Amino acid sequence: MTVTPFETKLYECLAPFFAQHGYGLLPEKKQFRRETANGFQNIVLSSVPYPDDTMLEVNFGCRNDQIEQIAQQFLHNLTEFRSDANTFLLSIGRFRGLQYFRYRIHSEDELMHVCEQIELFFDQQGFEFMQKAYAIAVIDQLLNDQPDQPCRYVYNQTHRCYKGLIAARLNHNPYFDRLVDEYRHSLVRLTQNSYEQTHFERLITFLHHYTAN
Repeated sequence: MTVTPFETKLYECLAPFFAQHGYGLLPEKKQFRRETANGFQNIVLSSVPYPDDTMLEVNFGCRNDQIEQIAQQFLHNLTEFRSDANTFLLSIGRFRGLQYFRYRIHSEDELMHVCEQIELFFDQQGFEFMQKAYAIAVIDQLLNDQPDQPCRYVYNQTHRCYKGLIAARLNHNPYFDRLVDEYRHSLVRLTQNSYEQTHFERLITFLHHYTAN
């Protein structure tokens, strides 16, 4: 994947900061990533150039291997992308409750200022949140706290149904059966797709017989 001159400057600016926290640059994946005992934590940088400026969105999240190894058996992701799938991912804007927030950059000086803002966010909130969200119990809470409402911690609400249910099962959530019913209804509303619903029923059957090591 081609790295643009803007992205090169962006990576050069942020790399020393993220390296101090154990995150290595993966330019082909447009992200900084830190491997963990059961997955990874990452910061994904998405830029869109316009004639007069560049818009930058910063997403961050984590992958829990145990959840993803189950989920990817039932989702439709291409095989080559399964090992990079995040369990949750959200932008700095969504984290702050700002649905359409992006950084607008006109010059190199503005780029430096934006990088400082990004570093400040992760120092004050981002790293702490990702470290807490590494635990299955917290992932269960993030995905399942309001099962009848869209979840801001994932973009694909269909995938949320699958991963939320898996997290609940792994965390021995006492409301697991209630979540099954909630997400059944959600999938009907979200997809109107009998094929999707069949896959979800297979997941439910699998989880009823699944025992974590």
